[in-house]
Amino acid sequence: MKKLLWIVVLGLLISGNAYADNRKIESFNNWLFKNGHHQYLNTEPSEKCKSFDKGDTNWYYNNCDEFRGSNNLDIKINPKKNNIAYQANPNLDTLIYYLWNYSYKSRKELKEFKPSNKSYEFKFNLIEDKYLKKQMKTKGILSYLYYQDGEVLIDEFSPKERLGKFLNNETRFYSMSMSKSVTSYILGHAICEGYIDGVDARVNDWPVIKDSLYHNQKLINFLNMNTGDQKYIDEFEDGTSALGLYEGRSIEKTMRLHFRSNNTKKSKDTYNYNGFVTQLILNYIKFKTGEDYDKLYSKIFNDKVKIKHSILFGRLNAAEKYGNGHPNISVTRFDYLRLAKAIMDDYQNDTCVGKYLKEIHKRRIPKKYNENKNEPEFNRTKSYGGQFHMDYPGLKNKVVFGMGGYGGQAILIDMENSRIVVLNSLHYNNTKYKYNVKKLLIDPIKKGK
Repeated sequence: MKKLLWIVVLGLLISGNAYADNRKIESFNNWLFKNGHHQYLNTEPSEKCKSFDKGDTNWYYNNCDEFRGSNNLDIKINPKKNNIAYQANPNLDTLIYYLWNYSYKSRKELKEFKPSNKSYEFKFNLIEDKYLKKQMKTKGILSYLYYQDGEVLIDEFSPKERLGKFLNNETRFYSMSMSKSVTSYILGHAICEGYIDGVDARVNDWPVIKDSLYHNQKLINFLNMNTGDQKYIDEFEDGTSALGLYEGRSIEKTMRLHFRSNNTKKSKDTYNYNGFVTQLILNYIKFKTGEDYDKLYSKIFNDKVKIKHSILFGRLNAAEKYGNGHPNISVTRFDYLRLAKAIMDDYQNDTCVGKYLKEIHKRRIPKKYNENKNEPEFNRTKSYGGQFHMDYPGLKNKVVFGMGGYGGQAILIDMENSRIVVLNSLHYNNTKYKYNVKKLLIDPIKKGK
């Protein structure tokens, strides 16, 4: 009987996933149609629609803005997760689909934060990098920016014949892991604005985590991913652990299902990279700032970073008091660079937030996580501090703060020599899609241009 029940449940899951994939393909096809990429579609617009000007009243009235056919692409969707499997070597058609999935698909779970001030505008003194262009012809790299001494020296998109035709300066690049560092930067401002006492403050006043292993721990433990939760969370066990469903749950629900009910105990402090700790940090900031959180966010991203385009950031379908913030963001390429420059400026000018950044660098810890072999090369650093990757091999004695995300997304900030690399990538692995980390990330920071 149990076996029969499991077969029924499994069948429902498979059919549900197939339905969801079909809906996503329909949305993808409609996006191709609306944006003029008709060469990837099988059905021509109706003769009636051809007689109307695109966007006029009759065009909309006759549903000409919607596509009712199929695409002619050979797309291989990952059946397990909503991203390209790390070991996969996808074809170009599959990359096109996942570019839509990451950058253009409607994300109702994300809240839009609009710019309100005049944006910071960069100076350009562009040079050609032939090796970068060669890498972009075969890898999953979407965009590459290199900034040095107040100027953008390299500004490249994926070639038009590859993925460049789908990209522009308003394209947002989605990431959960990159937002770990963003969350840390927000925390630094919350400390400097007086909402939180400092990195050594104990998290003992937040009811939602009471009676869990996280209660009464210092913030620096959360920042350094060494809260002693390694028995319960393993991000590298097929990408996540059984607790991985936390990504779609409020803090309160995760605590109730996995921590309070199971009488969890804190283990030895050791580096254990996972997204749940960042979710805790973000929601603790929201708890401490209360109604001022949006004001703080605006002070950071409008007044200091001076973003040009909207940022989309995570929010779960739950009440604020239960911890509904999710550290995932979607940001344009130059706004990532604006953010990196603001972090660097704070460090160099020794502002209050700059002192916070220096403190987390001073308090960084060795990773020693299975000799880092579980991490892809672009994140494989010796240390971790305050939600940033630190101590890159080949960059000895340099103060470099690194942000990294799935698919090869990477930002390296040389705090003392004013060099920044912003690399947005769709896919990265150890075979066909492994871009040259040394030449594209390490050497520009080490040697400059």
